[in-house]
Amino acid sequence: MICDPEQRQTAFAVWWDGAWQRSQSIEDDAGRLLEAYAFDNDFVRNRVVLFAARPEEYGSQEQLIEDIRTFIHRYVELDSDFERFASYYVLFTWLHDAFNEVPYLRVRGDYGTGKTRFLQTVGSICYRPMFASGASTISPVFHMLDRFGGTLVIDEADFRFSDEKAEMVKILNNGIIHGMPVLRANLSRQREFEPRAFQVFGPKIVATRGNYDDKGLDSRFITAEMRSRKLRKDIPFNLPAEHEAEARELRNKLLMYRFRIRGRCRLDPGLADPNIEPRLNQMLVPLLSVVEGEQARDTLRQVAHRHHEATRVHASGPV
Repeated sequence: MICDPEQRQTAFAVWWDGAWQRSQSIEDDAGRLLEAYAFDNDFVRNRVVLFAARPEEYGSQEQLIEDIRTFIHRYVELDSDFERFASYYVLFTWLHDAFNEVPYLRVRGDYGTGKTRFLQTVGSICYRPMFASGASTISPVFHMLDRFGGTLVIDEADFRFSDEKAEMVKILNNGIIHGMPVLRANLSRQREFEPRAFQVFGPKIVATRGNYDDKGLDSRFITAEMRSRKLRKDIPFNLPAEHEAEARELRNKLLMYRFRIRGRCRLDPGLADPNIEPRLNQMLVPLLSVVEGEQARDTLRQVAHRHHEATRVHASGPV
């Protein structure tokens, strides 16, 4: 699905025989006629879920990564290695459904350290980003994930209330592996409870102030510590109007990248690193499988190694 907010129009972008075309409806394998969500859909109109407007040329993967990195650098201050890692993570989200496991990305720190700006910037160029916050009730999050199946972006994901936190933990625990829906009971029109399986698989980008109590859940994230620092002079205090247009242009390029690469994207088990724990390899290998060039892969491995060591230190300390 594509959405042009200036024209207030939605449609499908269909890739066929090396070219794309616009269509208002498509027929699925079962012969059902599918139509794009209308622009006045709450999630679409209020930009809770973001789409590309049209596929656009991007050049090479290296050039696309540089465009992504430049966009992130313009609005967020990160360590250079994590900035590059986040750039490749964005690229990965557009191919994530070629794999059975996905890694998660997290920034952790106190208020005023740039976590929300990170989510606004990095999240806005991921595949079909869906924005929520710790203040959200959990039911719409389940429905949004099941309906749109993109990248969940969560601010203040500590979720203080125990019931909401327990439900979010289910999403995060199950969402890393394809084919692990969360079962919930919905109230039918007849006031009867009916079980339903909600698909929650997909990339997640979260911001938290602390760690999760569950060490297993904590280990599912590649994490960057956000610390209070003097803001670079070239970073705006407020997001300018062009931020949205720049993000949409990158989504357009990334959609073209997805069209061209998705059909031949495969997991490469040979990229596993014997020096890190199995779960981290489980998260890292799909990401490395979309990266071109050993130098770029080495950079991602170095970030993963530091995460691995930090996780070991955290695991050995008080919880």
